[in-house]
Amino acid sequence: METGNRAHRIKKVLPGSIAKELDIAPGDRLIAINDTPVEDIFDYQFLVQDTYIEVLIEKPDKEQWLLEVDKEADEDLGIEFENGLMDEYRHCHNKCIFCFIDQMPPGMRDTLYFKDDDSRLSFLQGNYVTLTNMSDHDIDRICRYHLSPINISFHTMNPQLRCQMLNNRFAGEALKKVDVLYEAGIHMNGQIVLCKGINDGKELEYSIEQLMRYMPSLESISVVPVGLSKYRQGLYPLEPFTGEDAVEVIRLIEKYQEECFGKFGTHFVHASDEWYILAEKQVPGRERYDGYLQLENGVGMLRLLLDEFQDALRQRSVGMQMEDRNRTEEPHRTEGRAYSGSGGRVPADCSRRKLSMATGHLAYPYIRQMAGKMMEVYPYLEILVYPITNFFFGEQITVSGLLTGQDILAQLSGKDLGECLLLPENVLRSGEDVFLDDYRVCDLEKALQVPVNIVKSSGYDFVDVVLAE
Repeated sequence: METGNRAHRIKKVLPGSIAKELDIAPGDRLIAINDTPVEDIFDYQFLVQDTYIEVLIEKPDKEQWLLEVDKEADEDLGIEFENGLMDEYRHCHNKCIFCFIDQMPPGMRDTLYFKDDDSRLSFLQGNYVTLTNMSDHDIDRICRYHLSPINISFHTMNPQLRCQMLNNRFAGEALKKVDVLYEAGIHMNGQIVLCKGINDGKELEYSIEQLMRYMPSLESISVVPVGLSKYRQGLYPLEPFTGEDAVEVIRLIEKYQEECFGKFGTHFVHASDEWYILAEKQVPGRERYDGYLQLENGVGMLRLLLDEFQDALRQRSVGMQMEDRNRTEEPHRTEGRAYSGSGGRVPADCSRRKLSMATGHLAYPYIRQMAGKMMEVYPYLEILVYPITNFFFGEQITVSGLLTGQDILAQLSGKDLGECLLLPENVLRSGEDVFLDDYRVCDLEKALQVPVNIVKSSGYDFVDVVLAE
């Protein structure tokens, strides 16, 4: 059988797996399953589901093995590929008027300039796709394999306006693919990047009403404000939203939330956390987020953080009460302990602990609130919270995920940082210790002369790290 580009090199074979038993090894190539060439990860995951499969493997010396496999349904072979997608990544062909990648400064690492619009990454990593880069073949495979959910960047349901916003004459026509997905029962989530004076107001109302027709297959829609960096020379003129604008956006969204919940039992359309910060309004309670379907899109992230934080403190309070009850029964167990007046534990030597935190302006009021509560419960703690202004991309960028090492360094130099500095994990490249501007955590530690600890996006981890647990 022809190998060509359809042969996929294996990087790793998991111990105890089917592949290990069959002597499949790193460097081998997967050619086909059940005499069907494997196009990409979609084909692989679908074809390995049967209880009996025939796997064609090519060894480095070009010898081909046809292996018969009897296994449990949905049991994987236990192999990982050099290319996790098993294909080339698809580049976005749109020229969206709001694209943040077009607003990046020159001289950054190449991967930050790559615009993906790959439906496979929507299923694997939660990326949003515009559907303009998907062929009928792609849509057919999604329906045939019944892949769900797919995350779609709608932006507007006005076909003509969508063509203008995406700078793609096929962008309006691409919306018809939603009908095919809907008819096939594919679960979807959507987003609307809101641009002032373009797809807001009456256009936003129209889009929400049109998207409601796809419920319940379309499970949620998030509305997020356009991000505007200072590098917009020569780009479409866009204006930032004001606090008054944010109040109106929230009012409109909450109107449709009430309607959708009354009809369908779900709030459906959600405002990202940025709108509430801009409007100076408290983020809604967790019941309004329908299980946090759009968490990675910045919808409900602050509410979840606060609720986890409160739960973590409650759990420790219950634990301390139980210990206190035991000590009342067994007084000798209190040796070597001291207590604060409010019930928070103090180290045996009664020493204080001072530490610092840095975050973007968006989350700063909430992080400061959490730090204040920690100091109230644990009086031996002193927590300094610093908001970092994003001078690298521009002061209108307030999320911590776009902070750079150089901004953090410049604004914390000379500050009292205590015994360690805590930073949110989203300031770093996923799985690495590198900031957007290629500064490393070790560079920051050396320059600031203080250890840097990374806090996961969880209220539980926040409490653990602050208490050095």
